[in-house]
Amino acid sequence: MSDTQPTAEQMPPSIEKILRRFATLSPDMTRQALVQYANKLPPLPAHLQGMDLEQYRVHECQTPVAVFPEVGDGKMFYHAEVPRESAAIRALLAMIFDAVNGQPPETVLGIPQDFVRQVMGKIGLSAREAGLTAMVERLKRAARAAVAERDGGVTG
Repeated sequence: MSDTQPTAEQMPPSIEKILRRFATLSPDMTRQALVQYANKLPPLPAHLQGMDLEQYRVHECQTPVAVFPEVGDGKMFYHAEVPRESAAIRALLAMIFDAVNGQPPETVLGIPQDFVRQVMGKIGLSAREAGLTAMVERLKRAARAAVAERDGGVTG
């Protein structure tokens, strides 16, 4: 299933705000913003600690990252276990989680395919782009599953 690039009307305002912000930053300012976001990634909630990380692991990423999707009252909530030293990953997930947690799954599905490149492209993270993009795709997969379950198992 391939995602089409959302138009400006389809892109969630919370995602558009991130992209607008990073589009105006210099490479140095981008690095600083990413460090700030990396420090905002909350720890894994107590009810998820001790879970088998392997079943939530993003295998496309070289760093051991586990992403935990949850659905409550029709809203998506994501959590992640990421090594403290993996600032780029922590930053990406923190900014996305901030934008989509507590929102309907469609908000996650509105993240453009080139989100990682738009946010981090100017600071030379192209070697990590595949893994970072795989994390975004993992979030979208969980959102698609939530939509399918909500809509009675019908996928479109």
